[in-house]
Amino acid sequence: MPESVPSSLIIDAFKDVFQAERRGAKRQEPLGWIISVPDTHQKSVLAALDKERSLRVLTCSTEDDANAVAAGLYMTGEPVIVMIQHAGLYASVNTIRGISMDGKVPIFYMIGLLQREKDKDPKDSRHSMVRFAEPLLDVFGIPHARMEGPDDVKLIPEYYRKSRERKGPAAVLVGLETA
Repeated sequence: MPESVPSSLIIDAFKDVFQAERRGAKRQEPLGWIISVPDTHQKSVLAALDKERSLRVLTCSTEDDANAVAAGLYMTGEPVIVMIQHAGLYASVNTIRGISMDGKVPIFYMIGLLQREKDKDPKDSRHSMVRFAEPLLDVFGIPHARMEGPDDVKLIPEYYRKSRERKGPAAVLVGLETA
């Protein structure tokens, strides 16, 4: 049964990812960038990030903006993670395709599955946006995994690295609202 993941575990995973990315780099501050679009599913993480001094959070008005900003930061050597909801995945498919896939810009996404029922697999959800999120990622060949509890936080560095190795998008879907 899926369970909420504490925001502190997610933020620690972000820091570990960024520290590994920054090893040997001249510039260490900020440690990394979180680009977000307002997200109620991951709101506890976003609220906790506001208190973090080593990470920078930039809130964008659209997922298209978030993708463009992430690409620009990547091109300047900055480590970056994009946090969106599944609605943003659908809204930004063309931008993800153009920037991250065709442009070969590695972008790692944390995608919240808002309205995901705790007792159902997403493929069985009565909410079409939950039900079709993984199949959409599959259609585009975007590697993804589902974070279903605290033990799955290890997926964050794994899929961040996948985005770098393949020079394209990779995602972790946040199964339940973060704690």
